[in-house]
Amino acid sequence: MSQPLWEYSRMEKKIQKPTLKSTLKSLDTEETIDLLFYRPIGYGWALLCQKLGIVPNAVTIVSIFIGIAGGVLLGYADLTYNVIGMVLIVLANSLDSADGQLARMTGNFSRIGRILDGFCGDLWFITIYTSLCVRMMHQGWGASVFILAAVAGFFHARQASMADYYRNFHLYMIKGKAGSELDEASKLKEVDQSLPWKHNFWKKAMLFFYIRYTQGQERVSPSMQALRRQMKQRYGDDIPDWLRTQFRQQSKPLMKYTNILSFNTRIIVLFISVLVDLPWLYFAFELTVLNILLLYMIYRHEHICAYFVNELNADKPCDCQE
Repeated sequence: MSQPLWEYSRMEKKIQKPTLKSTLKSLDTEETIDLLFYRPIGYGWALLCQKLGIVPNAVTIVSIFIGIAGGVLLGYADLTYNVIGMVLIVLANSLDSADGQLARMTGNFSRIGRILDGFCGDLWFITIYTSLCVRMMHQGWGASVFILAAVAGFFHARQASMADYYRNFHLYMIKGKAGSELDEASKLKEVDQSLPWKHNFWKKAMLFFYIRYTQGQERVSPSMQALRRQMKQRYGDDIPDWLRTQFRQQSKPLMKYTNILSFNTRIIVLFISVLVDLPWLYFAFELTVLNILLLYMIYRHEHICAYFVNELNADKPCDCQE
């Protein structure tokens, strides 16, 4: 029986004890804080969940509720509540790390799991932003702080979206389709059309938003899309070694910026803002520093992709040092 289109893969494996390294996507895309802290803790959670037969999506759902609880506690101008909230957010993120590590341990990957994982972070930060607004209003700010939070949230979503996209394209280039979660809006539409509404309401609802999420990533990266088309026409899914190597050389230095735009740096700034009781500092950081990094990332990555498009059009391998 053929594998359903909805599933990336679902393989039953009996593994005695996977190594920590085997649960990582790639050292190229891992952040130092994750490698030293979150991944080892997530590895421990993943081993426990594997032993108990708990599936990755269940771990994600638990992390959602813990992260939301932590976000709520940041809304109080009380140090004890704030510290408990921070601990809960760190715990939630360790579980969010564990769900991916558990999926790689067991081979239990699904597109719904990837969508749910992204939804998890969205719910945490919606709660956090709301809590910061309530806290600021108690400090004398007007209700307009919710507009500030909405604008910051919009750019946060764009920053996290493109950071995730660039990481997955990097993984696709160095490890191939099986080593990445890179998606195409056109393929997602085919998946959506293949699913009847009956018994698939939630899957189709998630796909509706995920298709538009992916379309937004593709609109911001026209040179990357041109490179993907060129590679597909010339090589299918078998990217030549010279292109993998040369692309990695240029893309890898940008991975540190994708990590800054993701979780750890922003959560450190958030915690500092809460501890000094100046929650507006977090929004200022979001709208200035992180947006500047986002624009730089888009510019540099598009420049790299455009370079390789030109080289492929010239129909020759290249020494791509700038």
